[in-house]
Amino acid sequence: MSLLVVGLSHRSAPVSVLERAALSADAQAKLLQDTLAAEPAVEASVLSTCNRIELYADVDKFHAGVAELSTLLAQHSGVGLEELTPYLYVHYEDRAVHHLFSVACGLDSMVVGEGQILGQIKDGLARSQELHTAGRLLNDLFQQALRVGKRAHSETGIDRAGQSLVTFGLEQLAAGQAVDAWAKDKRALVIGAGSMSSLAAATLARAGVAEVVIANRTLERAERLAHLLAEQHGHSLSEPGGTGVAARAVPMDAVGDELTRADVVVSCTGATGLVLTEAEILRATEGRTGGLSLLDLAMPRDIDGAAHRIGGVRFVDIESLAQASADAPMAADVDQVRGIVSDEVAAFGAAQRAATITPTVVALRTMAADVVAGEIARLDGRLPELDEKQRAEITQTVRRVVDKLLHAPTVRVKQLAAEPGGAGYADALRTLFDLDPEAVAAVSRADLNELNEPVAKNRGRAS
Repeated sequence: MSLLVVGLSHRSAPVSVLERAALSADAQAKLLQDTLAAEPAVEASVLSTCNRIELYADVDKFHAGVAELSTLLAQHSGVGLEELTPYLYVHYEDRAVHHLFSVACGLDSMVVGEGQILGQIKDGLARSQELHTAGRLLNDLFQQALRVGKRAHSETGIDRAGQSLVTFGLEQLAAGQAVDAWAKDKRALVIGAGSMSSLAAATLARAGVAEVVIANRTLERAERLAHLLAEQHGHSLSEPGGTGVAARAVPMDAVGDELTRADVVVSCTGATGLVLTEAEILRATEGRTGGLSLLDLAMPRDIDGAAHRIGGVRFVDIESLAQASADAPMAADVDQVRGIVSDEVAAFGAAQRAATITPTVVALRTMAADVVAGEIARLDGRLPELDEKQRAEITQTVRRVVDKLLHAPTVRVKQLAAEPGGAGYADALRTLFDLDPEAVAAVSRADLNELNEPVAKNRGRAS
């Protein structure tokens, strides 16, 4: 089987196409299930963010896999295959590993070096584990990508090359001012209570806004976020006289009223339609003495694009962020991160190749142990007068002989299998020792069951 990724991102497609191709959580789950139902794939994971949609799969045929994954992406995104195809990219085997590791390090992000992608990769892995669509290859791949991303951030200064999409967006709104000076004493409205919205609320609180209002369809989630902000950065409005930012939660139907009082609005929800229309923004600007700043981090968009044309409104969305980030300077640390990625890709490939021969080696050693046990049983029949001590000494001696004979070839075959082109050594070992293919397959199944056991336990606790 072989790793294949088919996807599109801000580097390959215009924001208008990305926006239409965005997948809801339910659509992602259905895509994963349908991918496994398709003939070429035995594992599948989706990485979906505000500026990329990627489908990873373990396939047995490259061309059939590309065709099937492309078709599935088109079907579930709602963008026709003919229109979507020019924007799709394909990575295979080591190139697919290199791509995901680069993504995990922030090298492929709209803002180079941003760390939010690690949480999104973790979410993608958790989703495929929950649905049991990730097997050993994709579990290993995504978990190693998370480790590589963390290594890049801890060992290099990649963080200096960029920042989160939230911070970058606020910098664009500030238009050359320091964000802290621009945000000081402003009233902020944050629409949504997910990870990106939570980060926006915390960033605004740290920047010195006087008030943060959280609006969300589930009021309880908005209240939790407001309470957390009050604990960490200030006080709730039920505590008069407190210091720091004031934080409160409101239901979504209060957004219109809150918009008239807000100075800055950040929106990032999972809504499929507009959260703020042109008419609502126009009403909010009537009679206003100060300007209104809007930051839309949602995909598809939350805020009507017509906001660009409204007087007194400064509007930044994913499309304008993509244009601004294209000219952003890259830090020297990027080269160091690229070196880490290259080393990790080589190590991952070697480990995967070596792992393919492990079931064969285990089956060989099991067969050898069975031969020893059979010969000792025959010896017992021929020499019944042997006492327990003598029998134990003979058994240990025979086992040592077998272990010494197998040690060098099994160690060496693992080393050879880890090298490029080493996949054939497992076949050679099975042929030379006439190993039962079912015995090898049984070892692989046992390993996979052990891999999936923690996921099943977690699912049991969740239910």
